[in-house]
Amino acid sequence: MSTENETAEGGRRHLSGWSAKISRLVLGAIPVIGAFFIMDTPSYLGMAILREQYYGLFFALIFMSLFWLFPASSKSPQNHIPWYDHILALSSLVSGLYIAFYYPDILRTLGNMSSERIFMGAMTVLLVLEGIRRTGGPLLFCVGIFFLLYARFTDYAPGLFNAPATPWPDLVTFLYLDANALFGTTLGVAAVVVMSFILFGNILFAIGGGAFLSDLAMAAFGRYRGGPAKMAILASCFFGMLTGSAAANVASTGVFTIPLMKRVGYPAHIAGAVEAVASTGGALTPPIMGAAAFVIAEFTGLPYATVAIASIIPAILYYLGVFIQVDLEAGKAGMKGLPKEELPKLRQTMNRAYLFLIPLCAMIFALFILNMAPDKSAFIGIAAALVAALFNKETRSSAGWIINSLEDTGRSMIAMTAIVCMAGFVIGVINLCGLGFVLPMFLSDVAGDNLFLVLCIVAGASIILGMGMPTVAVYILLGVLMAPSLVSLGVPLLAAHLFIQYFGTVSQFTPPICVASYAAAAIAKAPPLTTAMSAMRIGILAYPTPFLFVYSQAFFMEGPALEIIWAFLSAALGCLMLGCALVGYFVRPVPVWKRILSVPAALLLLTATDFSNPVSGLIQDGSGLVLALFILISEYMAKSRTQHL
Repeated sequence: MSTENETAEGGRRHLSGWSAKISRLVLGAIPVIGAFFIMDTPSYLGMAILREQYYGLFFALIFMSLFWLFPASSKSPQNHIPWYDHILALSSLVSGLYIAFYYPDILRTLGNMSSERIFMGAMTVLLVLEGIRRTGGPLLFCVGIFFLLYARFTDYAPGLFNAPATPWPDLVTFLYLDANALFGTTLGVAAVVVMSFILFGNILFAIGGGAFLSDLAMAAFGRYRGGPAKMAILASCFFGMLTGSAAANVASTGVFTIPLMKRVGYPAHIAGAVEAVASTGGALTPPIMGAAAFVIAEFTGLPYATVAIASIIPAILYYLGVFIQVDLEAGKAGMKGLPKEELPKLRQTMNRAYLFLIPLCAMIFALFILNMAPDKSAFIGIAAALVAALFNKETRSSAGWIINSLEDTGRSMIAMTAIVCMAGFVIGVINLCGLGFVLPMFLSDVAGDNLFLVLCIVAGASIILGMGMPTVAVYILLGVLMAPSLVSLGVPLLAAHLFIQYFGTVSQFTPPICVASYAAAAIAKAPPLTTAMSAMRIGILAYPTPFLFVYSQAFFMEGPALEIIWAFLSAALGCLMLGCALVGYFVRPVPVWKRILSVPAALLLLTATDFSNPVSGLIQDGSGLVLALFILISEYMAKSRTQHL
């Protein structure tokens, strides 16, 4: 598995010889060293090592690998490392090791300015900017430059954004050394929580957990109409929940689900779109959400269980909307399921369930029963996976899969860490210049008291900033930039963070830069933009859902049970009506005028009832329910009349 973004400029280098061996060694060392620190091994050995010292070593190894593996441009050498990238890799090593060795002394003399610290700070800022240019693309590079220039020339900014400027020496030193900048919370989340779960996912798939999920999905849905599409939804949901990487999921599951969807009758662009949307949704699905659930808990200070429970209904609605559309598409085209003899036997498939269930249950037990930290719980799951691997003859006979999993984990962390480091700079600038107070005031001035308009602005900005980024890194960046502004304007804390998480994530299939849609289109051999537009239609529930839970806590499973049940059932019926409108089919092709009527029916049902005003709530839901029942019942009756003719 890998992150969505291999490189923004050229392809990732394919090294050979000693360069490849050293690079693989460094990549494999990243999770090994991480495990050493995450499991508190230094304290058991009587060693006093600060977390920032580990972050420094992590930074050194990641950025060394970045400059070795990611060329400066498509014209740079692709099969060997040029001299200038060796210099950048060595500079990264020096920068990180400086923190690893000297951070305790730095803490004691943090206010002291020296030419050495200024030089190291300036070098590190430039390294991060070049790293983000190579892995994140020009948009994120420009975002980083903008915040640096803003901090330096704040005194020229207009109105609310005007503040005393920070000289370059002070700025680069602050961003490099202060705990509220580069080596702060964001890098810590990546180096501890995210890496733990990426390693857990890689180990789980290496021992056969991924193959079990795929076969289970085929056995469960393969025989029904549109079975391969439904199979793709289930498999990709589980894959994405564990990995958080939409493009990696498309590459993993799409290679067999997309051809199967095409075989039973789905057009190529629809097959690609279904896979892209299903793969993206895994990062929104509890209990793991591709590690995002733990990162959100870290950022908000809320218990992890609160985040996971709140995400249940939104995730169900997301996949329900997708499932309904693929089923209606199958009915419209008269598709059949796959032949029974081509499907794996459910009993034989369940014989391998231990490869998936033992590690997952061990992790959940450590998390909820033993109350261990998420990162440590992930390593308990990894230990359980290693034990389960002993009962699988394919993994018992060789340890090569362990080495490959370690390397894949290190490789997967490169692009994400570059983005997270830039997010650290953004946090530093926000703290330095007081932007945390200014941005909410600015949004309030632009939108006035119209919260809906503010949400639309933040949603659009989240999609733009999230394009092409790994999903967890998307949340970290947006959690820094956008969520505090929403909270200050009255949006509940968890709703604000999940709102930006949703819109940052759906950028994976939203054009123009939609890595999941384009990856699926390549496998499906379909036009990329057509596939992306179809993905927007199939995943349409992802766009209104965040607005629903901002305005109603019932979608977070908060409040009276009756209100929660009614909100969910009403929204579920709204999903069906929206599917009828978009696909144009229920039990038969739906006439155009009924498709048009299905849209207001869906909107009325999706919008949560205001239980504080029973009269308006009854009118709203009653109108939607009557309209929906009229359309559905009349279509059933029309179908019956046709069959009797």
